[in-house]
Amino acid sequence: MSERPEGLSAYIAVTAAYWAFMLTDGALRMLVLLHFHTLGFSPVQLAYLFVLYEVAGMVTNLTAGWIAARFGLTSTLYAGLSIQVAALLALTQLDPNWTIAASVAFVMCVQGASGVAKDLSKMSSKSAVKLLAPAEGGGLFRWVAVLTGSKNAVKGLGFLLGAALLATLGFVWAVLVMAIVLAVILVAVVLAMPSGLPRGRKGAKFSEVFSKSANVNWLSAARVFLFGARDVWFVVGIPIYFYAVLSDGTEAGNRAAFFMIGTFMALWIILYGAVQASAPRILRAAIRPEGELIRAARGWAGALFVVPAALTGATLISPDPQTWLTVTLVIGLLVFGVVFAVNSSLHSYLILAFTQSERVTMDVGFYYMANAGGRLIGTLFSGLTYQIGGLPLVLGTAALMVALAALTSGKLDATPQEVTT
Repeated sequence: MSERPEGLSAYIAVTAAYWAFMLTDGALRMLVLLHFHTLGFSPVQLAYLFVLYEVAGMVTNLTAGWIAARFGLTSTLYAGLSIQVAALLALTQLDPNWTIAASVAFVMCVQGASGVAKDLSKMSSKSAVKLLAPAEGGGLFRWVAVLTGSKNAVKGLGFLLGAALLATLGFVWAVLVMAIVLAVILVAVVLAMPSGLPRGRKGAKFSEVFSKSANVNWLSAARVFLFGARDVWFVVGIPIYFYAVLSDGTEAGNRAAFFMIGTFMALWIILYGAVQASAPRILRAAIRPEGELIRAARGWAGALFVVPAALTGATLISPDPQTWLTVTLVIGLLVFGVVFAVNSSLHSYLILAFTQSERVTMDVGFYYMANAGGRLIGTLFSGLTYQIGGLPLVLGTAALMVALAALTSGKLDATPQEVTT
């Protein structure tokens, strides 16, 4: 496929829409986490707030591929942005006088809607790259790396934005401002979207969602463990640990802690995104055959295992918060982010390389269902492991999940065959 101007214009429009969504997604996660932690929610209760978000992502990805194949990619992209606006507006109705149980239930439902929105937008954007990217010169890897890397950099800014809005505007006004901005961007994208994306086919069957490709299935399994390993510390464990270390219990101290935690999480995601965008150069993808890149997936997962394993050892040596341990955790988690980014970017390329153009939304949807499954497992274990065994158990669980990702990546066939549907 050549790099046609209309294809590039459609890619830019899709990327802009995805950026707008991920900015609010990152901000919303940080807002919810920090706001409800200050209200006295336990780590397990905080994890519950995000459970339906991930469950909804699994269900959405399983069906979104078929919906996009049937009704077109722009329909799922616009639906994702619209649902996110509605979810943000709904969250402004949260009543501080509700019981904890009622608040948890309400926020879980709103987060569930946000999870649907996120994965409709993600599946649409990633599938569009397969259809729009030039085939020559490693164009597919380059375009997907730019989309994924820039998206995560924007999401990182969202973490910082969420913490800043919470500290300055408060919870309700912060959410309302994001809803208004995203609604304006949605209208702009709808008006500016050029042609170039498929409009769907009436004969698409839901049964096509389940892949017959062993490589797609093994890669999806590896994705489950890879993102479980990230979210088991990222969602609850590390933010709450840092809050305990940084906050002195006063209102000013809480605000300062919000900014520092938000800044760290933002920098982590931005670093992660920057490395993702650079992954084709790091892996020398333009001059390496696909078979070598497939084999590299296991090696990079093995390299990632070393980081949480070493951090687990450090937390066992010093179970109580100390300055040297906090510094070690910050440095170690940044290193984790670099190696994790290469793993993630390689996976994002391989799923598009393994699939055929006519069923790209199906395979991408199935793959991101696995991604959401990994995030769900990581989210559940993030609160549970932190409450049971503190940071050592959190990081030890992350190391185990990375090891499983390396094992399943080793099952990929380095000489994949085209799959018939």
